[in-house]
Amino acid sequence: MSARAGSGSPLLDWLERPRRDRGVHFAAAGDDWTFLSYAELADRTRTILAGLRAVGVVPGDVVSIVEPAGPDFVATLFAAMAAGAAPSPIAPPLAFQDREVYGDHVRGLLRAAAPRVVVCAAALTAAIEPLATAAGVRPVLRADELVEAGGARAADVTPGPLALLQFTSGSSGRARGVRVPHTALAANVAAIRQWLAMTPDDPTASWLPVHHDMGLIGCLVTPVVNTSDLWLMPPEEFVRNPGRYLRCFGERGARLTSMPNFGLEYIARRVRPEALAGLDFSAWRAVIVGAERIDVEALRRFSALLAPHGFDPRALLPAYGLAEATLAVTGLPLDELYRSVDLRPDRLRPGARAVADDDEPAAGADAYPVVGCGRPLAGVRVRIVDESGEPVPDGVVGEIEVRGPSVAQGYVNEADSASQTALGGGVLRTADAGFLHEGQLHVLGRLGDSMKVRGRAVFAEDLEWALGRPGVPAQRMAALLGHRAGTATVVAVFEQARPEWLAQAERELRRRAEGAQVVIVDAPRGTIPRTSSGKPKRRQLWQAFVDDRLPGTVVTTAGQRNQTEQTTTAS
Repeated sequence: MSARAGSGSPLLDWLERPRRDRGVHFAAAGDDWTFLSYAELADRTRTILAGLRAVGVVPGDVVSIVEPAGPDFVATLFAAMAAGAAPSPIAPPLAFQDREVYGDHVRGLLRAAAPRVVVCAAALTAAIEPLATAAGVRPVLRADELVEAGGARAADVTPGPLALLQFTSGSSGRARGVRVPHTALAANVAAIRQWLAMTPDDPTASWLPVHHDMGLIGCLVTPVVNTSDLWLMPPEEFVRNPGRYLRCFGERGARLTSMPNFGLEYIARRVRPEALAGLDFSAWRAVIVGAERIDVEALRRFSALLAPHGFDPRALLPAYGLAEATLAVTGLPLDELYRSVDLRPDRLRPGARAVADDDEPAAGADAYPVVGCGRPLAGVRVRIVDESGEPVPDGVVGEIEVRGPSVAQGYVNEADSASQTALGGGVLRTADAGFLHEGQLHVLGRLGDSMKVRGRAVFAEDLEWALGRPGVPAQRMAALLGHRAGTATVVAVFEQARPEWLAQAERELRRRAEGAQVVIVDAPRGTIPRTSSGKPKRRQLWQAFVDDRLPGTVVTTAGQRNQTEQTTTAS
């Protein structure tokens, strides 16, 4: 996509002609919102831009940002782009997060990014400064200090080679920094706007973290570039009060949003029908669902809750994307009802035909539905390939390959990750398994999170789907696969499990992973580390299991518990 006159980048044109009648509504105390128009945000952006230049930021640099989802995060993000630097968001520490784990994570990100400066919220400076110093990065400055250093509003905007240095979720290893050029980010934003038929009159509301691709690009950058109203609330507020998020659509007129599958589950579980009295969801046009395995039952429960108030199930748009593709790869078109196919477990190995022919036996009790994730967005090309990179026919399982203008440039720390995802030459080998059927992409899971047992592939996501059917909250369980001492092993980790969850887990695992050693762990809350998008960090969990560092108790095959403080080798 070519740059336009004005800012030099379509991502920054809103700074040249900022609107006063639209902007961002930031969640405030109680049920209040703090509104900043795009004109006000543009002023703040330009003053921070002047400060970045004053402290030596030049085109080609990186600016790391450790801020909550507030005005200074938005302004610093676009100020860095306008300075020609690549903003690199880092999630702030959560109150319940292990400090040592968070510190190791941040030091790794800062070493990889090597930023010219770290912009940090005042309340976080004491925690972030020692981590930055240990990573060899200085200075750490507040947005107010940049404003003081700049002394005025910067008039000129100078886009640099990269629009963003965004880190992967780290679900399959250490997070990798993805180099996203202006052309790639602009192409993906344009494709999303075309997919959703976005106009400035289409408000967005979001509770997603703004430090990773789905929340950052889909629910912040795209609405800002679109100059449409945005309601932005932090994830912890959504967890505390999901009804407040729903009122953005039922009362305030929001029409567009994105969330992972567990967000739908959480709303369906926590929001009572009577709490929706008086709300009207008939204008809610799009709920992009992605970032993790999509459960068809979660889609149905969410629709059933909101349908009496005008919600159309065709607004649910399953999608597929990843940081290396900037964000969106495929998505269900507007006004098309989602579909799923029932898969037989023996059809999951690479090279197998996933969907049975009409004259073959039905999928049976062991089958599970896989929701279609739509079709490639404008300019994106998707193929399913075998191990040698050759395309396979429709309906055959293989690796998902992506090409197109949104594919990122490469990594900054390729050697630091064990991820199988490969990026280079405009080709993205995703290391995700899937197949194409009737024009839609169907995603099975990470190739690194699968294992062959007696000739058939078993995916961690499939096991989690089966284990979650008794009503286990998605954030309270994770499945791990690997070989321990040469033996194929399946581990199910529950946080404060109920007896019925454990009984169901044993039945399902022994049936679906027959031939593998099964270990079921009942662990304390907070045991399962997760990425900013909610995915379990399975590699980290597996290593803790192998090293006998995973807290909790092993549930024996007889249903008794081995009362130890740490998990040990199961008999």
